[in-house]
Formats: sequence, structure tokens, C-alpha cells
Amino acid sequence: MDYSEHEVPKALQSHVQCLWRLRDAAPSPEPQTIYPDGRCEIIVHLAAPMQMLGADGLWRAQSRFLFAAQSRAAIRLRAVGALDCLGARLHPAASAAVIDPQAADSRPLASLVDQVVDLKLLDARWAQEMSRHLDDGPTDPWSFFTQLLIERLGHRTVDQGIAAVVRAIDDACGNLSIRSLAASSGIGLRTLQTRFLGAVGLTLKEYALVQRLRATIRQLDGGDGALAETALAAGFADQAHATRAVRRFAGLTPAKLRRALLAERDGDRTLALAAAFVRGGSD
Repeated sequence: MDYSEHEVPKALQSHVQCLWRLRDAAPSPEPQTIYPDGRCEIIVHLAAPMQMLGADGLWRAQSRFLFAAQSRAAIRLRAVGALDCLGARLHPAASAAVIDPQAADSRPLASLVDQVVDLKLLDARWAQEMSRHLDDGPTDPWSFFTQLLIERLGHRTVDQGIAAVVRAIDDACGNLSIRSLAASSGIGLRTLQTRFLGAVGLTLKEYALVQRLRATIRQLDGGDGALAETALAAGFADQAHATRAVRRFAGLTPAKLRRALLAERDGDRTLALAAAFVRGGSD
């Protein structure tokens, strides 16, 4: 599996955290897992779209052009052929910029939580433009992808107050008081909650919890320290609290998740996709 992250053009840096590409000529037939990171993504399948496991237990093919909204639990995917995907991971405060507020069928970002939707549901004309460019067989997929992103996002404003709050939560790995966060931001708590939900798509508490759980997974992946110490470092009351939260988030207990990530390093590919996104990539 070849996962790489690429430099974001200056015109997109206020909206896009990273551009990535995922390729695998012979992907594992095993279902793969993606853990939430508090970021929405725009994804284009250049090859066969993957299948996604629904809440009803059925596997369904994804569309070629996707908007992956905020998620609060692991997503299960399955390859049906060679993989080649382009993705734009959005800054949390810029997530709602994808949605055209002037559109007649415009939907609040929070209404899409835990969903991966066809991009045409957000903007049929934009999805159609992407399809037209792909059907023409672009010699440089990155150029067409980034240009379409610039045309869509470049002129949209980002709530800088919420962007600063997101950075504070990220810097603390979610381990901070919401009331103290509101006080330090200079934004009233109710106003902050409303603006944050509108821009990011999750509540403040949900987003902070996602970051605490991500920090826990990174600790599990990167070391062999005691689980109780890992739980306390991430701000959980105790190991039992962390175990319940990680199981809901990742589908595995911390001990089993650590073993699975270790096995992936040794060649077990069942967590290859999750590990790639947790560890990041390079050009």
C-alpha cells in the first residue's frame, strides 16, 4: 500500500490541511478500518471505488466523488479492485465551506455526521465538473483536483475564531475544559458552541473526545507503556473509562488494538489502511 501526503498550494492552505493519494495494485481482500480524526475529506476514486459497511450490516459501493463528513466511530471499507484515490483533508474550521449556503437544498454540516455521501448531493454541478475532467483522462490528476478545489473553496471564508479554538484543542490533544476554552477564546460559551458546530460539524465535546482518542491510539501504536498510564495521559479518569471509549471508537479494546497495530508492522494487513492514516505519509 502506497499512501503519501503532498504539499498544499498556497491558495488552499486556509481550507485544506493536506492532500493525499492512496494507491495499491493488489489491496488486501480483508475489510479495512479508518479511525476518525475530526477532519472532513473530499475523495476522488480514480480506480474502482471501495465498498463501505453500512449500519444495517450491508456492504455498498461508494461513489466516485465523495464527501466524508465528520465521524464519531470507525468506518469499515473493503477494496474490490486496485486502489487509486485522491483526497483533500480539510481543516476542521473550513469543513462547512464545501457546502453552498445559497443552494436550495443546502444542508447543515452537522446533519451529515457519521455519513460518507456522494458529492453530487452537496453540489451536483461540481460533481459533474469533476466527472467531466476525469472522463477526459487527465495526465496530471493532481492539477485537475487542486484546481477544482481552488475554484470551490478558495473564495470561501473561514471562521478564524473557531480555527483558533480547534488549534487549542488539537494542541491539548482534547484534554482541556470547554469552559476554560471559551474563556480564553473571548467567545461566550453558547455562541462558541453554535459557531463551532456550524463550522466543524461536531460539538466541542465530541471534537475534543475524538482528539483524546486519537492521542490514545498514537500512544498505543508508538510504545509499550502501561495501559493505565496511557489512559491517564490522554485525560481519561481511569483505564476502564479509556477501554470503554476506545472500544466504542475503534471497535477494539486498547490491548487488542495495540496488538493489531503491532501485527500490522509485522506484515498483517488487516489494519494497513488505519495505520497509514494514523502514521501519516510523505511525498
